[in-house]
Formats: sequence, structure tokens, C-alpha cells
Amino acid sequence: MKKVSSFVTKNMALLVVAVAIIALVIPSAFKWVTPQIPMLLGVIMFGMGMTLRLEDFKEIFRRPRDVLIGLLAQFTIMPLLAYGLAIIFQLPAELAAGVILVGTCPGGTASNVMTYLAKGDLALSVSMTMASTILAPIVTPLLTWLLAGTWINVSFVAMMLSIIQVVIAPILLGIIINHLFADFVKRVVKILPTISIVAILLIAGGVVSVNADKILATGLLIMLVVVLHNLCGYGLGYCAAKIFKMDVAKTKAISIEVGMQNSGLAVSLAITHFSAAAAIPSALFSVWHNISGSIAANYLAHKSNKLS
Repeated sequence: MKKVSSFVTKNMALLVVAVAIIALVIPSAFKWVTPQIPMLLGVIMFGMGMTLRLEDFKEIFRRPRDVLIGLLAQFTIMPLLAYGLAIIFQLPAELAAGVILVGTCPGGTASNVMTYLAKGDLALSVSMTMASTILAPIVTPLLTWLLAGTWINVSFVAMMLSIIQVVIAPILLGIIINHLFADFVKRVVKILPTISIVAILLIAGGVVSVNADKILATGLLIMLVVVLHNLCGYGLGYCAAKIFKMDVAKTKAISIEVGMQNSGLAVSLAITHFSAAAAIPSALFSVWHNISGSIAANYLAHKSNKLS
């Protein structure tokens, strides 16, 4: 099982690409997944919760300045970038809303892995992920309503309840299980990343499969927007940290945390509240940011001494 887990973790980016290609060529292989996407996201969030302890949240209050700077960067840079890209490329309403939804979502656990590989400040990355996730039920619907409301009808309350249901509740349940059954959790925690990756692969496959025709028709344009969104997020996140004179480790963490989003949540919200087409940007973002994140992490780790 350890070998399987290691293989899946190390080759996640390639596996996501492979699943996306299969879903494009043989849509029927993954169409059954689409109705299960909220449940699969809940599984990912439950796994995240099982790796957390109540003590972990104290880190947010031990370094409020760092976390606050990171959150401000996260919830301004990515949403405004998404809005600007949607206007510049004159995206259709559903795709514009989908791009903005990616930008307004909190950070995901993948950013923590990439920060670790980049030799960045892992504690700051985890704290930012936790804090942005806690704020998501309010901030994500609010920003989506403000920015995407130009293109599509957004229900603040319905989206807030969805985030509580598929993100906050599973995380809280995972934390409770970890607190009550710590010994059991220690035995199974090593397989949780594999379960989460399988769920991410299924989510990506499901969204690509139901949008195969649209992706083939508009894929290059949306892929360009997704790539620009992600790469500009890294760059501007890095600049934001430098403006506040943060050290190299913190700068890496904020750069990666800003550029990588919880695309699984964006997929779930898009399908639930907008349409399957609105989930295309988040599905492509899920594929791309795992590739770019791996490259960025390796580059930053290699350059760490020179940057210092």
C-alpha cells in the first residue's frame, strides 16, 4: 500500500493529465462521476480534517500578521485577476463565472504539499489554507456575487450553505474523529493522501467527460486563461510577500498558496449553482495547477540558497 501511495503522490500531475485525456476521448468512462462530485469533495475535506488537531489552529493566532497578509493576497489577487481575464478575453457568461469562481475559492491542500517540496514555510501555508477555508462560506459567495453577478445570477445564501455542507462540516467531522480516535487515525493517516488524490482524479474526469465537446471547441482559449490566472497568481503572490519584506520561506509559501486554489470546491459549486460548462475552468485549473505547482516547487527548492 505504501508503494501505491508513493507512486500516486509522486505522479499526481501525470495521472490528472491521463484521466483528462481519457475523459475527453471516452466521456462515458467518467460521466457517472458528475452527480457524486459534492460527495467526493466531502471525502477530500474529511481526510484533511483527520490530519488536523485543534492545536493546529493556534498557529493562525501565533502569527496573525503573516496569515493576514497571505489572506489579503489570496482573496484580492486571484478574484481580481479572474475578473480581469474574463473581461479581456470576452468569455461567455458561464465560462466567465467559472473562472471567477476559481479565483474566489480558498486554498487547497495541494498548496501545502508544493510548499513543503519548495522548502517554504509549511506552517504558514497550512495556516493560510485553514484560515481561508474557514472564511470561505462568507468570502467566496460574497466575492462571486460581486464579480460574477455581471454575467450570471448568484445566490449568496445557497452557495454559503453548499460550502458549509461539503467543506466545513466534513473538516469538523474529521477533526472530531482525530480527537476521539487518535490511535486509529495514526494507523490510517498514511493512506489519506491516496484517497484524496483518487477523489481529485475522479472529479477532474467527471467534469471533463460531461464537457468534452465544449472543451474541444473552446479548450485552447480557456486553457490560456487558466494558465495566465495561475501563473500571475504565483508571481503577484510572490511580489505581495516581498512588498511586506517577508523572508524567502514565507515568500514561497504565499506565492504558492495564492496561485493554487481549491479547484475541487470550485467544480462542486459550479455544477451545483451554475452549470456543467461553468465547471470547465476549475477542471482545467485542477489539471494545470498540479503540473505548474510541481515545476514551481522544484524550481524554488533548487533556487533556495541563491534566493536567500
